[in-house]
Amino acid sequence: MAINSKASQEFVPIKEVRDSVTVLKDGSLRGVLLASSLNFSLKSEDEKNAILMQFQDFLNSLDFSIQIFIQSRKLDIRPYIGLLEAREKEQVNDLMKIQIKEYIDFVRNFTDSTNIMTKSFFVIIPYTPGVIKKGSSFNPFAKKKTTEEKKTNEVADFEENKTQLEQRISVVEQGLVRCGVRVARLGTEEIVEMFYKIFNPGETERPIQNS
Repeated sequence: MAINSKASQEFVPIKEVRDSVTVLKDGSLRGVLLASSLNFSLKSEDEKNAILMQFQDFLNSLDFSIQIFIQSRKLDIRPYIGLLEAREKEQVNDLMKIQIKEYIDFVRNFTDSTNIMTKSFFVIIPYTPGVIKKGSSFNPFAKKKTTEEKKTNEVADFEENKTQLEQRISVVEQGLVRCGVRVARLGTEEIVEMFYKIFNPGETERPIQNS
């Protein structure tokens, strides 16, 4: 049974990704941070309590909601295998060739028999613009705006809303860093790649075509 691609896209709430910002179809914006993990089990009791208290203070300081998304994926060992195979071909020493070949076989057998997972931690920061702007009112006699004027206003609105989102992202970044978590802001291409992998879990090797 054929699947209508247009109908499938209707379930995706994303309108576009621009300037490291995800714009949803309802006009709201999303920023994405990649966060590191903490090896909590290696911390002392005092360190654990300090981290928990700091994280609690961070959450209580927020006046907006955030989403923490954990992505678990099976480790794709094929790029590493490809690198080893290239090194094997470059070797002129027969003993080194044999050792690399045996190591490749070991890695393949180990990963085939063991389900090795990788985890990525993302923090999603939202911003929803106000529906009614200050000073705005309906005027039936007002001159209709041209296409160029509408485009200019859209760009101005986006930049204004992006500034508000950037302020929220900065607050989250500072709060997580105080908890000992390293963070990195995802750029446009990285966000597109993240969503591609989410919506196409069986096509992790397929390259992303940038429009």
